[in-house]
Amino acid sequence: MPKGLRPQFWRRYPLDELTRAEWEALCDGCAKCCVVKLEDEDSGEVAYTNIACRLLDLDSCRCGNYALRRQLVAGCVALGQENLEEVLAWMPRSCAYRLVHEGRDLEPWHPLISGDPESVHRAGVSLKGRMVPEYSVDEDDWPDHVIEEDV
Repeated sequence: MPKGLRPQFWRRYPLDELTRAEWEALCDGCAKCCVVKLEDEDSGEVAYTNIACRLLDLDSCRCGNYALRRQLVAGCVALGQENLEEVLAWMPRSCAYRLVHEGRDLEPWHPLISGDPESVHRAGVSLKGRMVPEYSVDEDDWPDHVIEEDV
């Protein structure tokens, strides 16, 4: 368990009672929230692509400039208490924030359960090795990069 976290905090406390360190520790590093998503204007359905945000480190599946991401990337959405309901609606079903919000437990591959930050990648849940950088894809071609997996 990383330093400064209460034991099994995700099982014991709602999201609005987590410390900043606990909030950040919930992220499993899957990178699914850091890929371009396309929303159907008529249905509101959100489709995930394999196009990674320009700040995403494709090897670690972590933001290369987390502290300044919202200033550097137009449209970057930071999940917080003020936008929780709206953002969780398009987050992947496996997202720890979504699971805790819905009163469910974390998956066995989550680093807080496994104790290993690489477990999300070994379990095949992350998009590691399956993304292309945003700068390599013309915006007109984004629909060609929709991924069909269950996110």
